[in-house]
Amino acid sequence: MKINKGLILTFVAPLMILISAIGFILRDNTKKIFYSPIGLMGISIILEKDLRRKLNRKNILKKIKFYQKVK
Repeated sequence: MKINKGLILTFVAPLMILISAIGFILRDNTKKIFYSPIGLMGISIILEKDLRRKLNRKNILKKIKFYQKVK
């Protein structure tokens, strides 16, 4: 059985945010800064995917409208 890489990657960003939150909660004050980059990367991955999805949908809608005008 083949495992879809896209399916695995959908769980990576929330897992990164979860690890970051757990690190902030359970670590002492001096080592909390080490968990901020992983949390920021998880958030940026989610935001980037959302932005890319919106742009792709907008481009598809433009193509559909263009082909409707041609006919």
